[in-house]
Amino acid sequence: MEQALDPSTLGSDVAFVFPGQGSQFVGMGRTLHDLSGAARRVFRQADDVLGIPLSRLCFEGPAEELEDTINAQPAILTVSHAALEALREQWGEDRPAMRPMCVAGHSLGEYNALISAGTLDFASALSLVRERGRLMKEAGTERPGGMAAIIGLQSHELAQVCRDASADGGIVVLANDNCPGQTVISGEIAALERAMALAVSRGARRVIRLGISIASHSPLMERAGSELYDVASRVHFQEPTTPVVANITGRFVTSVDEIRRNVGQQIVRPVNWTGSVIEMVDHGVGTFLEIGPGQVLSGLIKRVKREVQTLTMADLGLPLGTMRQPEADRR
Repeated sequence: MEQALDPSTLGSDVAFVFPGQGSQFVGMGRTLHDLSGAARRVFRQADDVLGIPLSRLCFEGPAEELEDTINAQPAILTVSHAALEALREQWGEDRPAMRPMCVAGHSLGEYNALISAGTLDFASALSLVRERGRLMKEAGTERPGGMAAIIGLQSHELAQVCRDASADGGIVVLANDNCPGQTVISGEIAALERAMALAVSRGARRVIRLGISIASHSPLMERAGSELYDVASRVHFQEPTTPVVANITGRFVTSVDEIRRNVGQQIVRPVNWTGSVIEMVDHGVGTFLEIGPGQVLSGLIKRVKREVQTLTMADLGLPLGTMRQPEADRR
């Protein structure tokens, strides 16, 4: 297994961070599966727990099926956990970098953070995330919505845009505070479109409608969040062995009760990623290991705190796989 980074160069000021939905691609995890026995065990376990060939879906697609919320969420959770287990296999447990100061994940990625902190076992998290995806998909069917990324407006400016766009009826809210100047809004279609137009008129550099028909992290997810909390109340959670920074508050959470409540509220309330990064840096984190597909979080973290070090799986010598072209596009 190729090792691009000498782990002895990393100290104890490390945080593990895990990506969320949108990081999936056909082919993810295939190379990791081929390189690591630990990763192969994770993929086999995921297939067994869910009773579907999830690993094949990750490796081969089709893309439309992988991108379906009900599949994308357990797929990303599985690939990210396989990456963590492969890293543990390669580096061992005794290195300072493998005992992170804290962990966090962006939206869905928070479940991987809870696994790495010992709060949830992988099988329980996988079943919970599959249900999360099902409930969110169902909510999107009952109350269709959408999301849009806004570049170039600060959060307080965009909050006013959302209030103004909602004044004529409908719901649109801040959904993800990703980094300064990059925010995602979420809500009902008509209100979302009004907010997008207002954002342009008030100086946004770019407004990008996301390819999703679900208004994640908005009040449209209230019923799904309530039902997800009911499911989580029947799942065994343990006290975290590593501090966890929660999306909702951007602060550390330590009690099982608070973590379980967050499971339901997390899909309704905004992701405070900017605050989460600041919290971790303020508590001494100097290096962020992004464990999972893609490198989106590394880019966001650098925009929040330019002075920190960010590392992806490729930097760690653990490539996750190559994006696979659809059959019709191959030459």
